[in-house]
Amino acid sequence: MGNDLKNLHMRMDADVRLAAAAGGVARFLADAAGLENAAIVKLQSTVVAACTETFEHLTRKHPHLDLQFSRFSDRIEVALSHKGDASPTVGMDAAAGFSKSPSGSAAFVGVDRVQYETHGEEVVTRLTKYLGKGDRSVQ
Repeated sequence: MGNDLKNLHMRMDADVRLAAAAGGVARFLADAAGLENAAIVKLQSTVVAACTETFEHLTRKHPHLDLQFSRFSDRIEVALSHKGDASPTVGMDAAAGFSKSPSGSAAFVGVDRVQYETHGEEVVTRLTKYLGKGDRSVQ
């Protein structure tokens, strides 16, 4: 795998080892984009946490989490999608400033923007890390 990776799709079951693999992909993309080590580690941790928290929303009928990693010239996006429970990934309240994760820190501290949307039965949480200063917004 070279530094020219721009898009990657993963489908996983609720397994923390697979969440760690997703974090590794985010780390690779962030490193290839030239982010500083502290930002890379935060992005990696955020992706792992988002996967782990989304696992709680998977059901027997819809047991898979899909991730789409995309690298653009100005940002990295990670879209987590699943079917079923129409509530946002746990931590969305924390990202919006309404609550904290059990550890006391916001679940999405490693990204600049969090978007949540539904498409019928599909729930999508999109994490964006800007490669510049970023707009630091939550939607």
